[in-house]
Amino acid sequence: MIFHRLFKIFLRLVLSIILDIKIEGLEKIPLRGSLILAHNHMNWVDAVLATSLVPRDIVSMTKLENLDLPVIGGLMRLYGSFPIRRGEVDRRALAQSISALKQGLALLMVPEGTRGKDWRLKPGKDGLAYVALRTGSPVVLMAISGSEQFWSNLTRLRRTPTQVIVDEPFYLSAAEGEVDREVLREITKEVMYRLASLLPAEYRGVYSDLSQAPNRYIMPTKQRILIPVQQGGDA
Repeated sequence: MIFHRLFKIFLRLVLSIILDIKIEGLEKIPLRGSLILAHNHMNWVDAVLATSLVPRDIVSMTKLENLDLPVIGGLMRLYGSFPIRRGEVDRRALAQSISALKQGLALLMVPEGTRGKDWRLKPGKDGLAYVALRTGSPVVLMAISGSEQFWSNLTRLRRTPTQVIVDEPFYLSAAEGEVDREVLREITKEVMYRLASLLPAEYRGVYSDLSQAPNRYIMPTKQRILIPVQQGGDA
């Protein structure tokens, strides 16, 4: 993806002008093979930051409306973005995600589904857990903090101090049997608490009480991944 790589260089240049970025753990990202990269989402800068920092080509989900934007929508499509319909289980987007991972690509996902009115974590959707179980792909979490001040700092022509922490890769596994919606929600909860643990306390939102985190489905090394997974859950 020549365009992808050239555009990534451009994005890094722009971000270095508007953000003061400190990164920890970027070397933990696998450089080949299927991969799900997931980050918290406070504003549009987060997705641009995540995709530009990853040292490999990456495809991503984005809300359908973004791809309809003049110029920007076309660039996003060239960059490897595909649409997801928010507020529903978008089976086509899930199928595209699974297809990309089975081709050995890296996929960027936002487990919250969308950004909220503040920078705190919101309840996660089940799409990441579903796709990870279906493909057996490793997951890497990226915790971003500070970028919520981007707009206020931009109006004052100031760079925004932004912290990025990259977690160790992990796999999701479940017991023998068929994974239903309830299990998917438990897996999602465990992933979201892990993401919360990488963030400063004030960013953790509904996952503030880390003592409530499940500890059952995240595996540091590859385990037998349960297939099939029941259709359903929130994308």
